[in-house]
Amino acid sequence: MENNQSDWRVHASCRDSDPDELFVRGAEQNRAKLVCMGCQVRTECLAEALDSRISFGVWGGMTERERRALLRRRPDVVSWQELLMTAKREFAGVDEEEATVRAG
Repeated sequence: MENNQSDWRVHASCRDSDPDELFVRGAEQNRAKLVCMGCQVRTECLAEALDSRISFGVWGGMTERERRALLRRRPDVVSWQELLMTAKREFAGVDEEEATVRAG
């Protein structure tokens, strides 16, 4: 499933959660990150936070500190959405190929 920037939110695991639970500090961030585990639009969420330089809250399973570190490590990335969605598609393709080989 590929979503554009405006509709991925309707599929987010946190869509019905209290937003204050995702905008916490310290150890509470680890609990907030659990909401992201298994979310079907985690990649899109993280890409938006990185591309928009959102500086607070847990987005796509990463805290603001983790996102800042990633941005510093990869200053060459122009579009996180493009990079992450390409990686997501390639990863999904590998899984399908492995399943075919194992089944065959």
